[in-house]
Amino acid sequence: MNKNQFSKALEQVKAISTKRKFNQTYDLIVKLKGIDLKNQGNQLDFFTQLHYTRGKDVKICALVGGELIEQAKKEMTTAIHSDDFGKYQSDKKMVKKLADNHDFFVAQANLMTKVAAAFGRVLGPKGKMPNPKAGCVVPPAANLGAVKAKLQKTVRIRSSASPVLNVAVGTEGQDEKEIIDNMLTVYDQIIQHVPQEKNNIKDVMLKLTMSKPVKVGAKEEEAGKKAPEKKEPAQTEEPAEPVTEKAPEAEEKPEAEKAEAEKPEAPEKTAPEEA
Repeated sequence: MNKNQFSKALEQVKAISTKRKFNQTYDLIVKLKGIDLKNQGNQLDFFTQLHYTRGKDVKICALVGGELIEQAKKEMTTAIHSDDFGKYQSDKKMVKKLADNHDFFVAQANLMTKVAAAFGRVLGPKGKMPNPKAGCVVPPAANLGAVKAKLQKTVRIRSSASPVLNVAVGTEGQDEKEIIDNMLTVYDQIIQHVPQEKNNIKDVMLKLTMSKPVKVGAKEEEAGKKAPEKKEPAQTEEPAEPVTEKAPEAEEKPEAEKAEAEKPEAPEKTAPEEA
């Protein structure tokens, strides 16, 4: 896959999509093949850094203590002090609402045991527990502004037993160059995380939230497949009839001539002798 192919797919999606009342998201869909994803060891789950944001603010919830609460209120979408963890632990619906409304959860490292007790039963199954691989588990002296800036350009690429990966790479109205760059980054990272690289990729598609998907590279692939040329039957010259020289007429009827030659000669008539 190359930049030109992603650019053409983006144009196609724009052409077939209907304008909605909300800002739609561009999703890159990558279908895998040749990997046994029922085996948990083969499943993908990693974070990658994009060069650009996805065109909208990433919502982050900070679960922190007194050391970071003021920073968290300033930098993050939601800030929850450790003193308030108890009420979430006793109200699963509150935690579900938090999970649905936030993309990432950041936690203070020395509070992870309390975070797991209060939020783990909901965030765990949803894959939203604070993850150190994404930089979401921070020390008490962390710079939350820097954490926020990093997470704005972070995406999680994750598969379960399904061979289909779906990653948000941009939004309507975002600069096309940024969306294309984000697509290339995600695709390249997936290639690097599967055992046989491009041989494990079945299809790559792009879609908006409410549009039909468009296959990336489809037009170029079709154009590259030339229709088989119709082979005209070879025109061969009809073999000329053998030319035989006609023998002279005398030679054409040898039998007739021969028969004529073999006829006995009639006896000559002699005049009667005079008496």
